[in-house]
Amino acid sequence: MSDHYQTLGVARDASAEEIKRAYRKKARTLHPDVNPSPEAAEEFKRVAHANDVLSDPEKRRIYDATGDENGQAGFGGGFGGGFGGAGGFGGFGDIFDAFFQGAGGQQGPKSRTRQGQDALITERISLQEAVFGTDKRITVDTAVTCPTCEGTCCQPGTHPEQCNACGGAGQVRQPIRSPLGTVMTVAPCHNCDGFGSVIKSPCQECYGQGRVRDKRQLNVKIPAGVRTGTRIRLSGQGEAGTAGGPNGDLYVETRVQNDPTFRRDGDDLHMVVRVPMVAASLGTTLKVDTFDGPQEVSVAPGTQSGQTRVVDGLGSGKLNSRDGARGNLVVHLEIETPTDLDDRQRDLLRELAQLRGESEHTGTAVSTTHERGQGGGFFSRLRDRFADQ
Repeated sequence: MSDHYQTLGVARDASAEEIKRAYRKKARTLHPDVNPSPEAAEEFKRVAHANDVLSDPEKRRIYDATGDENGQAGFGGGFGGGFGGAGGFGGFGDIFDAFFQGAGGQQGPKSRTRQGQDALITERISLQEAVFGTDKRITVDTAVTCPTCEGTCCQPGTHPEQCNACGGAGQVRQPIRSPLGTVMTVAPCHNCDGFGSVIKSPCQECYGQGRVRDKRQLNVKIPAGVRTGTRIRLSGQGEAGTAGGPNGDLYVETRVQNDPTFRRDGDDLHMVVRVPMVAASLGTTLKVDTFDGPQEVSVAPGTQSGQTRVVDGLGSGKLNSRDGARGNLVVHLEIETPTDLDDRQRDLLRELAQLRGESEHTGTAVSTTHERGQGGGFFSRLRDRFADQ
């Protein structure tokens, strides 16, 4: 007597779905139309019978308890009616599923309703808007629900009518002859394309699609800390679906413009402030304009060009921060050397040099890898480094 579990190649505790998959897999390779050999035909019978027993909960219970699903041990008695018997083979539905995997076998008519696609637009914002966040009124050119038919796809006052060819089922059954006899196949109805209904008076504005192209305005909240390439998702604000289907999502991608004064590095802002030579030598307090208004920056006596001062908390807002945390403002000091001296000023500088024991014809060499850098100087490299906001 053949063991049904071994025949299908499944474990004894296999689920109903595992048994069904195993049967389909074997049936597709052993069917007489695919494999006409006598050995394959015999194996096909055993596979079909094993599936018939194990897919029936009551037969399987009896088989597991006694080894005989019908009180007649062995292969022959249990198979009974051969291919033609619905009980012996598991039904024509199983045959159809095994070879066509349910193609065209959907239950009921398909829906015209489809979800709309996602949309992507780019919004340019200033660096200041990126630092603090902003609210924007944007215009979107996309698909919207047709205002004439309101997504029904039909002219006002009309509606879809049941398809006469399939009776509203969306499918038609056709008999085909096979070595197994006549088998009924199921295919989408050609008259209604499987919808089960036909639109005899489609909307003249949307041509039966239920949606049209149009421009609409939306409010979008851009959070603090966004960068170029940051995408903000607006759920359900994308393209309208067909036949009244739900909208897709809209993604707003930010593009941060360069600022003439500030450069951004992560969450920090950088700016360059020029300090007169005498002020840098003696020390002073400078007032600088920031995104937060005027701020005072102290310059210690003897400050050198390229040194920095850090002002805490005046940088960019941090994206997704719940406490409103911000980066810092880094002020780069550039010492200005006067170029328009008059005779009196030159004499005073020479006198200062003599008092300091300096000579206007000598100097101290520095390494070419000094922080002032190569090719264009430190501050030009700073501007290049933060060119992308």
